[in-house]
Amino acid sequence: MEREAQSRVMAGRVCIVTGPTSGVGAEIARGLAARGATVVLACRNPEKGAALRETLTREKGNTDLSVAPLDLASLASIREFARRFEQDHERLHVLVNNAGIFLRHRELSPDGFEMQLMVNALAPFYLTNLLRGPLLAGAPSRVVNVASTAQRGGRVDFDDLQKARAYSGFRAYTDSKFALVLLSYEQARRWQGTGISVNALHPGRIRTNLGKGEYPPGAGLFKLLFFRSPERGAETPLYVATSPELNETTGKYYSGKRAVPSDPGTYDEAVARRLWDESAKLVGLAT
Repeated sequence: MEREAQSRVMAGRVCIVTGPTSGVGAEIARGLAARGATVVLACRNPEKGAALRETLTREKGNTDLSVAPLDLASLASIREFARRFEQDHERLHVLVNNAGIFLRHRELSPDGFEMQLMVNALAPFYLTNLLRGPLLAGAPSRVVNVASTAQRGGRVDFDDLQKARAYSGFRAYTDSKFALVLLSYEQARRWQGTGISVNALHPGRIRTNLGKGEYPPGAGLFKLLFFRSPERGAETPLYVATSPELNETTGKYYSGKRAVPSDPGTYDEAVARRLWDESAKLVGLAT
């Protein structure tokens, strides 16, 4: 992967990576920096972002890296990030919605949304829509949504989207990733012909900080022994974000650098349209 990265095929292209300070996100940012891209590190902790920027500049010799604060649990933070990005950049070529969370116990975002639904589905949906202008200006451009194989078996309960009746951390995570894939496909359909592609993917079972402190004792050792490294996990996101052969590919789900079927329920267009409309209503987005 490193030899391919050195070709600097992304020089002059502006990319955003959410959740870039650890795990797969850091490796995605590293791969884009090595390819010569202008990378905006969108992170909740700007100090960690600054440390990563220094590391990547030193490692890859790329000085076109910047840090921007973004808390995906907050609608106001997402709006402010999008506003500042448009002030600084006319075009956006790649948006990697990588950040995600897992919580065993139900929590609410500052805006009152179940936290996994908010961060894993509503936030990338909202951010992507707010950045439609720069993505159009940068077309051909790409939206890359990092989902999970956990989307299999997911569902959308329109009567209890916020999991207020009964909460299971794993069910909430599965349903949020299922929702992300549904919204990805719907966005691809709605933006067909604009020059903006929208694809989702599963990076593999990766050793990351996702759910840190939420798993039972011994889970860390299990992940160390049987899960892939973050560097391996970044291979598919980087492929979907940069591969020339995907220039006109949209509305697909990738795993292992190839298009594969997602859960059958994610292809239900009626459910996708309803979820789009409900999500837009929740975040206050005009449709």
